[in-house]
Parts: sequence; C-alpha cells; structure tokens
Amino acid sequence: MTGIGETPFSVEVRGGRLAGATWNDDAEGLPLLAVHGITANHVSWQLAASALPGTRVIAPDLRGRGRSAGLPGPFTLDDHADDLARLLDGLGVERAAVAGHSMGAFVVVRLAERHPDRVESLVLIDGGLPIAPPEGIAPEDLPAVVLGPALQRLSMRFESREQYEEFWKRHPAIGPWWNAAFRDYVDYDLVGEEPELRSSVDPEAVSVNALELDGSAGYGEALAGLTLPIDFVRAPRGLLDGPPVYEPGVAEEWKKRLPQLRLHEARDVNHYTILMTEAGLRQLVPILDPKEKHG
Repeated sequence: MTGIGETPFSVEVRGGRLAGATWNDDAEGLPLLAVHGITANHVSWQLAASALPGTRVIAPDLRGRGRSAGLPGPFTLDDHADDLARLLDGLGVERAAVAGHSMGAFVVVRLAERHPDRVESLVLIDGGLPIAPPEGIAPEDLPAVVLGPALQRLSMRFESREQYEEFWKRHPAIGPWWNAAFRDYVDYDLVGEEPELRSSVDPEAVSVNALELDGSAGYGEALAGLTLPIDFVRAPRGLLDGPPVYEPGVAEEWKKRLPQLRLHEARDVNHYTILMTEAGLRQLVPILDPKEKHG
C-alpha cells in the first residue's frame, strides 16, 4: 500500500535495506525526519505529512518493523540511530529537523548524540524522557504493562484484513477515533496471506527497545548532554486512553537539566491521537513545522 503523495524509498543499511517513504519532495528548505514508535511504522506520519505541505517529510520503517522487518539485529536505540544517519546519506540530506513519537523520540535523542551534525532540532512527542517502571513492576514485565494490546497482537494471526481492523477498533485509545489514517496504518502493518495474516513487527526488536526506555545504558546522560533546541509535547492520556505515559511534573524536572527544553501540553488527546487525528495535529503542526522555527 502506498499513500497519496507518498514516495517509497529503500536505502542500504547494515544487513540489508531500510524501507519507508517521503512526502512533499518538491518542498524547499529544511526537511523533517519523522520517526515512529515501538510497534508502529512510517504510515503513522501520513496525516502529519499532509498537514505540512511545505515541508519534505522523511519517515522510515525502523529496523524490525514494517518493510524493514527483515533486517537483522541488533535492534538497539544506537542501531536505529545509525540507520537514520545512513538513511540521510542515502537520500542526500545533510541536515534535518527531527521528530520522534513514543519510542521514536528515544531513537532521535540517540541520533542527536551520535550524529550531532545531522540534526538541527528535536521534537519529542510523548516520548524521549526516561520512563520509570511502575512501582512493583519488574523491568522484564514493563513491555506488557506499557504496551498492552499493541504487544499482544505480535503473536496473533488474523483470517482477514477486516478482522485485523476490528481488533484495532476495539483498542480503547484508537477505536473511538477511528479514521482513514488509522486504517492505512494498520493495513500497512499486515503481512502474510489469509487466513494467516500477522503484524510485520519483530517481537525481538520490541523486547530489546522496551527495556531501553528507562534511561539506562547511558541514555539519561546522553539526553542531558544535548545542547540543540528540543521541544517536548506531552499527551494527557496514555496508550490505553487512561493514565498518561508521563505524569505532570516529569518534563519540568528534565527542564532543570535542559534549559533549552520547551514544554508543550497537548489537550484532549491520547498517546496515539496526538499524531494521527486532525485534533492532535492542529496542536502539533506548529511545533513540528521547520519553517516556523528555522525560517
């Protein structure tokens, strides 16, 4: 499936080729490199790209997801960051404004740390700040607690695309706001043949990255050491449309360590709808738009 105005790409990286797409290729100025979440794919940025017609938007399928699912491990945040640098090389892009949603926000922090000459600024959308495990939850149980149905589907099989859509329509954070963007996103995720359709996402990649979201392995220090402009956008509701990923006050504590951090509170959206609905994008686009910030 290719979305309207979407140009697929395939760029050589370690172990194979990284897939994804660009939009608005004729747009001039600084492009936006847009990075999806832990069990997502590049299509999650389709609606945002249509809301930024004056900006070239570049969105990959991260290693282990979408049409990049066949790429081998390791799947660490560092590996994803290096893939993004190679992607920019392959597309002839020297420098970009960079945004990440959810786990993608952690990836772009590592990109800015490891390849600072490629990143003009960062937008972290409900992600990128270390997530402490809930009290009483062992680290190895964190993926199931945080991701819920998004993780469960990776071991499931579906008889038809319609059945997969119905699965997602029952998701408490997506179903009530179902739209064409969500439909295209979940349709792209399916691989295989009926009646054995499944998600493209590699569970090993997810398990590796879920354990990296607590700020360990030097991540917290890497984030604290950044000096470029950073915007952080918090969704008031989380992955199940309930408690948020970040409680109020978490970002304010990080601002004490990152004085250039600009904080934004989104209104009446959850972890998914902040990016994949018009109501969310009305709030997000002014923060994402490179022309607004960089001229």
